[in-house]
Amino acid sequence: MTGTQQKRRYRSYLLIILGTGIMSVAINSIYDALQMVTGGFSGLGIVIKSLSENWIDGGIPLWFTNAVLNIPLFFLGIWIKGWEFTKKSVFGALCLSFWLYFIPPIPLIQDDMLLAALAAGVIMGVGIGCIFLGQGTTGGTDMAAALIQHKLRGYSIPQILQVIDGSVVLLGIFVFGIHKALYAAVAIFITSWTADRFMEGMHFAKGAYVITEKEELVSKRIMEELNRGLTGIYAQGIYSRQDRKMLFCVVGKKELVKLKEVVEETDPEAFVIVTDVREVMGKGFTKEKG
Repeated sequence: MTGTQQKRRYRSYLLIILGTGIMSVAINSIYDALQMVTGGFSGLGIVIKSLSENWIDGGIPLWFTNAVLNIPLFFLGIWIKGWEFTKKSVFGALCLSFWLYFIPPIPLIQDDMLLAALAAGVIMGVGIGCIFLGQGTTGGTDMAAALIQHKLRGYSIPQILQVIDGSVVLLGIFVFGIHKALYAAVAIFITSWTADRFMEGMHFAKGAYVITEKEELVSKRIMEELNRGLTGIYAQGIYSRQDRKMLFCVVGKKELVKLKEVVEETDPEAFVIVTDVREVMGKGFTKEKG
């Protein structure tokens, strides 16, 4: 294993450790405290904890439920998919159980269910995003869906996962009522949105396509005044049947105004198309701009 591969491996496991720690804050301090069930083993653990309070003081703790429910899945995963498939899920599940035990509930938001759902969704989304960036999972219903799909090839993993998590949410409705379930649905949406944005990166930018007859002058000014590179794409006008070069450039949001000014000053007849760029990797964005 090369030095770069080792660094990536360590970074992967550190992201899983960080992500599960962040998740545990949302689960212990908001979801469990306000009895919002959002699916997964953590949601099932909240239900089991509440139901078991009748004969166990404080109920069965979440960390214990998470660990116990995952153990049979680990053995099944190793048997069906192999150790390589299972090892990061084992690590993620153990980390989550550890953090659920170690991090005490923090009274973040107790009197505003909507604000609590929004906060929980953001916190959980960031945690899940970290874990996915580390190419890991926390086992649970994700692994259960993958193992079930191994036998039910006619269904996709997301379809099976929706059924499993939907069943957990439905159970939460029967135990805690529809009112809290609706707030949990808000948290689920925010979690998904936040995780997607987090994984896509924070290097948002704009992509500009410039169609001009003065491509050399326009590109020269953009390179000199914005210090951005361009790509020339050969294109043909369908109406005019003329061959021309279309310029493509990726700039930061703050640089977009300057780019449009440069194009308009150089060629007022130019045609500019601006698009959103969700993530950018490379020199000038994720590396030092030269």
